[in-house]
Amino acid sequence: MFADHVRKAGADPLPELDGAALAHARGERWLPDPLLTTAEEAGAFLDRVGFAVLFPGERVTAPSLWEAAAGPDDMPFANGMGPTEQLVWGWKDVLPLTGAAWYGKFIHKRGSLLSPALLAALYPGAGEPTDHVDLELPEHAHRIAEALLTGPLPTAALREIVGDRARYDRAMSALQRHLLVTSAGIHTHSTGWPATVVDLTCRLFDVGGGPDYSYATTRFVDTMVEATPAELARAFGWATGTARQRLTAFACVGPAAARRGTCEPPYPGRRHRPG
Repeated sequence: MFADHVRKAGADPLPELDGAALAHARGERWLPDPLLTTAEEAGAFLDRVGFAVLFPGERVTAPSLWEAAAGPDDMPFANGMGPTEQLVWGWKDVLPLTGAAWYGKFIHKRGSLLSPALLAALYPGAGEPTDHVDLELPEHAHRIAEALLTGPLPTAALREIVGDRARYDRAMSALQRHLLVTSAGIHTHSTGWPATVVDLTCRLFDVGGGPDYSYATTRFVDTMVEATPAELARAFGWATGTARQRLTAFACVGPAAARRGTCEPPYPGRRHRPG
């Protein structure tokens, strides 16, 4: 399982990894060999790591589906929409439809995918189509959620319901931040680009058993190899104090903590990693 690596008097914590060692350890977990080529492989990869952003970005430290398909050295869109870009872009619409992964803006507020297990651990509602009613959301977010009660709708139709692009973007960001909606395929037009179809998360995934923050924290630290409260907070959108409390709980379970019989809360910069 996982152990407490907080430095404390009388303890023998594992040393923190230096930058090169940490990058190597993360590469071992984040870069499949061979690289991904199918949606089925992408789903299995997400089941193993728990979460990934769609494309890498500056100041975003997380697995990316792009790097898992293209490798760590290629830059996305360097030559426009190439074959690998098209492949990864298509997976974000296919994976939710098959129940393999949730997609929306969540990890670091970027387009990202969550495994069904991590999604269930983070989902805030009861798993009902009316879950939005109990959450503090912008008015237009509630209107979008209500429009989806009858079934999935393309983004163009949802924008018409709101009537203003900026309000629509804020509403969708809030719904995705609370994991209430997900991409669910595409709607093709006779002209122009296909439109993303949006559906209620609870209609495509088994959610509503109650948040399991212990699992979510453990999953994050396991995938990140090392993590601080600030990193956990930025990734999941939690308050830093909340992330620190949940890392404290993480640090107080496992074989190492059991041997010592005690633990200490992490201070802001302390890193934690699996034992």
